Amino acid sequence: MAPRRKKIYEGKAKILYEGTEPGTLVQYFKDDATAFNAQKKAVVEGKGVLNNRLSEFFMNGLTNIGVPNHFIRRINMREQLIRQVEIVPLEVIVRNFAAGSLSKRLGLEEGTLLPRPIVEYSFKNDELGDPMVSEEYIIAFGWATQQDLDDIVSLALRVNDFLSGVFYGVGIKLIDFKIEIGRIWDNDYMRLIVADEISPDSCRLWDVKTGQKLDKDVFRRDLGNLADAYTEVARRLGLMPANATSIHKPTAIN
Repeated sequence: MAPRRKKIYEGKAKILYEGTEPGTLVQYFKDDATAFNAQKKAVVEGKGVLNNRLSEFFMNGLTNIGVPNHFIRRINMREQLIRQVEIVPLEVIVRNFAAGSLSKRLGLEEGTLLPRPIVEYSFKNDELGDPMVSEEYIIAFGWATQQDLDDIVSLALRVNDFLSGVFYGVGIKLIDFKIEIGRIWDNDYMRLIVADEISPDSCRLWDVKTGQKLDKDVFRRDLGNLADAYTEVARRLGLMPANATSIHKPTAIN
């Protein structure tokens, strides 16, 4: 019988376990789907398998263009080995088109092209509903320095350029996405790197021609089968066979 692993943290969609090597963690992707700060919940069979594979794909792509991130390697269908980081307590949101809360706040029609990519922040706190915060708050409360924020914006925009190009190449429009940033230390030198995950859970994705939603809004707004939407994203990116129709058969994933 395998020894029981030490659980470090459990979130809405993932569990972190103590890593197999010093300075590492094992990130396990669950099938749970949540929305509206976990007020709406469901289990979507195979979602964790697919998000594990998709996040591996995007993190490797970032590594290839020199954007530092926490990903080391995929261990199995639901787990990946990652670098242990100190998470900056912010969700970093990049918006290319108006949607969701931005449309509600400013009265913009969903899908309106923004004048330029907009980076905004929310404070990572489930009990408070992840409220939006300004740079002034972030610096005043010591969550990050001005230099940190400059580096975070630079990272976020590089991720945006990469993801926008990859998705547009397969007929998908990247409306917005969120990432988390972690601190790591090499001796006394601190670096900021991309952490958490990049998947349809953390992006808004619309078909370029039809506007069909291929992200968690399918679940939020009861627009169809979430598994089918995520499978379509993976299929277009070449991570599943061209005839794949569902992630309910996780053995089909490369």
